[in-house]
Amino acid sequence: MPDNRAGTGEAPAGQISVSSNNPCPFLRALVAAGFVGGHIVPLPVLARTIAAASGEKGLKAMQVGIKTYLVALIANGLNPLRLLRSIWSGAELDALRNGPLDKRGSGSRILDATAAVHEGEIDRLATFGQDRPDPAGGSERGLTSEEITIYMDTNFERAKATRRRIDRQLMNGEWPVLLNIIGKGQGKSRYLSVAEVRTLFVERRLPARIVERLSSHR
Repeated sequence: MPDNRAGTGEAPAGQISVSSNNPCPFLRALVAAGFVGGHIVPLPVLARTIAAASGEKGLKAMQVGIKTYLVALIANGLNPLRLLRSIWSGAELDALRNGPLDKRGSGSRILDATAAVHEGEIDRLATFGQDRPDPAGGSERGLTSEEITIYMDTNFERAKATRRRIDRQLMNGEWPVLLNIIGKGQGKSRYLSVAEVRTLFVERRLPARIVERLSSHR
């Protein structure tokens, strides 16, 4: 069943509904905005889309695309028939929940199994960051790479009763990647804006600069 909620309210007007079985906030925003379909998306299309969103050029963009392709290849399952199906048809974005990459509650817990957003967990995320100068002016709460690592380690410890050994590794494919794509600033000062994380989860909306990158590659 499609999930038409953004947080606890209705999806913003003009958005495409997103399945609750797609647990990835970035992919949910891509589907909601119509940059990719919500069901089966060919792996090359998904790879090109994420590479475009990253803003990288040349070889670095190619590396982003290859990494995305490989992750998407195994996202629906690891058995040979499933892998062949993914190569031939694409990734099923509305069938990712409970797949190999789903941490099943060992991660941030911002988005639950029904795709409802728990804003208290976003507030918790903010406690791991600091107020930082926004390149566009003013300041905002954000997390650097080091703070994101601490946050992920704490999430893994919190889930010790149910976690799997692989879950901590899976986290490295989520928040650090999000920092690389939508982070602000450069080098060690680069940070992930908590306000933009909230918008991503609650409204399923990407920052305007990311939308501009994606639109220019259509």
